[in-house]
Amino acid sequence: MGSLGAILKHPDDLYPLLKLKMAVKHAAKQIPSEPHWAFCYSMLIRVSRSFSFVVQQLGTELRNAVCVFYLVLRALDTVEDDTSIPTDVKVPILIAFHRHIYDRNWNFSCGTKDYKVLMDQFHDVSTAFLELGKGYQEAIEDITKRMGAGMAKFICKEVETIDDYDEYCHYVAGVVGLGLSKLFHAAELEDLASDSLSNSMGLFLQKTNIIRDYLEDINEIPKSRMFWPREIWSKYVNKLEDLKYEENSVKAVQCLNDMVTNSLIHVDDCLKYMSALQEPAIFRFCAIPQVMAIGTLAMCYNDINVFRGVVKMRRGLTAQVIHRTKTMADVYGAFFDFSCMLKSKVDKNDPNATKTLSSLEALQKTCRESGALNKRKSYILRNELKYNSVLIILLFIMLSIIFAYLSANRSSY
Repeated sequence: MGSLGAILKHPDDLYPLLKLKMAVKHAAKQIPSEPHWAFCYSMLIRVSRSFSFVVQQLGTELRNAVCVFYLVLRALDTVEDDTSIPTDVKVPILIAFHRHIYDRNWNFSCGTKDYKVLMDQFHDVSTAFLELGKGYQEAIEDITKRMGAGMAKFICKEVETIDDYDEYCHYVAGVVGLGLSKLFHAAELEDLASDSLSNSMGLFLQKTNIIRDYLEDINEIPKSRMFWPREIWSKYVNKLEDLKYEENSVKAVQCLNDMVTNSLIHVDDCLKYMSALQEPAIFRFCAIPQVMAIGTLAMCYNDINVFRGVVKMRRGLTAQVIHRTKTMADVYGAFFDFSCMLKSKVDKNDPNATKTLSSLEALQKTCRESGALNKRKSYILRNELKYNSVLIILLFIMLSIIFAYLSANRSSY
């Protein structure tokens, strides 16, 4: 749970944090008894605790399909991410991965920690996959095939242009959006969304992760992982790794802001996709990660710490997002508030300031026109004076208790 200092500064975080903690514990107790399903759901919790909580809210049939889908793609991603695997070994595995999921006996040892466990016991995932309905199997196989082929292509190809960047993000995340739309449709719970909107849902999340994870990726051993497009970073430095050096701090932040601005082009599509969803559980499943993404971008924008460590939303705010994201009005409100936070950080001397502000103003216009902004209380934009007042009141109460205790002890002598 969040630290005491953070909770004192943001007291409204306490209830959502407690609720999230209880929900995660409840999800852990809901693990099925069959060994292969038990492995899948316990592994889901281990590799993505917050995602596992959202998945648990889906109906049983769709929940099982999404769980397997996520683990299959996480395994595929583990192969791609392991820079110790020689290219001539890695590429054939990526290309054939969609066939391996039908083989209960297949596994390939790679990755570290929980991801190694996933790969070593992948037969349990395959067993669960083979119990899904045919419509779910076909959707998962199709997306796995497309993603594996795309990953293989970019093992041998660097991300040079913005078009390359969009193509790479399509293969590793956009197709996930397409696959989820197919699963929702196969469950007869949603209309089949357009490929372009589904793709944007994935691209927005992936670009956010690529921005946030710059330092981790560039410091990867034995070989750096480079996903920022040369077309963007070459305007600021000679080599991508130069962005992490202190002498390049000004240029690094300008490049970062350029990357964030590029990601904002997908926001309108994401809002359109979410506004068309009908099933409440599916809506929350899709909306919570999107709100987390715009929040993460607001935190990362203009922050040199992206090149020094990890920049992310505080745990309490994450709990607030999960607790409060229930309707499209909540999404419009959160996107509006995080865009205000991001807008307040724009330096008018930044090379991309005009472009950034234009994107943010368009987003804010969409949120205003939804008519939802007057119907909610913001939990994102807070008046610091309010928190200072809370701290003063708490301090006063504590001093009063201490004074009363000392006075009582003094009178007893």
